[in-house]
Amino acid sequence: MTTTLHAEVPLAAAGRRLDQTLAELFPDYSRARLAAWVRGGRVRVDASACNPSQRLRGGERVELDLQPDAAVPEAPEPIALRVLHADADLLVLDKPAGLVTHPGAGRPAGTLQNALLHFDAALCALPRAGIVHRLDKDTSGLMLVARSLRGHTALTQMIAARAVSRQYLALVRGEVIAGGTVDAPLGRHAVDRLRQAVRAGGREARTHYRVRERLRGHTLLQCLLDTGRTHQIRVHMAHIGHPLLGDPLYGGGLRMPAGASPALVEALRGFQRQALHAERLAFTHPFTAQAMTFEAPPPNDLAALLDALRTWSREADHER
Repeated sequence: MTTTLHAEVPLAAAGRRLDQTLAELFPDYSRARLAAWVRGGRVRVDASACNPSQRLRGGERVELDLQPDAAVPEAPEPIALRVLHADADLLVLDKPAGLVTHPGAGRPAGTLQNALLHFDAALCALPRAGIVHRLDKDTSGLMLVARSLRGHTALTQMIAARAVSRQYLALVRGEVIAGGTVDAPLGRHAVDRLRQAVRAGGREARTHYRVRERLRGHTLLQCLLDTGRTHQIRVHMAHIGHPLLGDPLYGGGLRMPAGASPALVEALRGFQRQALHAERLAFTHPFTAQAMTFEAPPPNDLAALLDALRTWSREADHER
């Protein structure tokens, strides 16, 4: 079903580009999306075809044919979601480890996207069912999801403008002395296409970290992202010699620390993912201007591993 929106170009817009003015006339939609609709023939100026860069005189009548973008197939699945917040424009949820964000090669179903479509069937009209950023399959924690077209536009712009604060817990190998910043560009690995790597000419990537807790042979770090590149924390921590515990791509396989207790050996062998958890999400709601902060404690598997490391560390200190 097509709905046609109408607007009049204000006289003050004389001399300005059409796509720039459309973004002001129809603020629920991004300038890029509106420009694409112009190129697709869904916008008319004074009943005539137009192009995004044409200059306006002021006073023209604009028509916009609004059609839902059925960006994802309707494939809902009853997968449980832990939703911390829901309103008309956005969701905040706590993703469990093991849940892939969206379908892809080798994973056509059983994803967060399928779960979201079951939670709200209307999300089929949004790109990727409203998913505006992702977590790796085996990373747990907080995610922000759009629930309306205007929400998708606003959240995408906020993430691009780094107006969403994302804080992670990362359990790494080795005893980190102090916090710091890894400022190293990332790009696809030259040989292994499944991996990312620090490389000249890659995309800007910056991770701030500080020590949350020191444990024998390991450190629990708090990481803040300035950028959100694929595998960013995992690659950056490995780059400085402190890979995430359990990381199958960048951690170099399971390594038992010398003198590990039987309980710790069992805990390490049972932990089958990278020890990374998105624990805090903070942003200003794009439409209510309310400051919003959400926190999620470590899931049971990571909490149990931390407890085992703490117990072993205390025992080792007592024996010294």
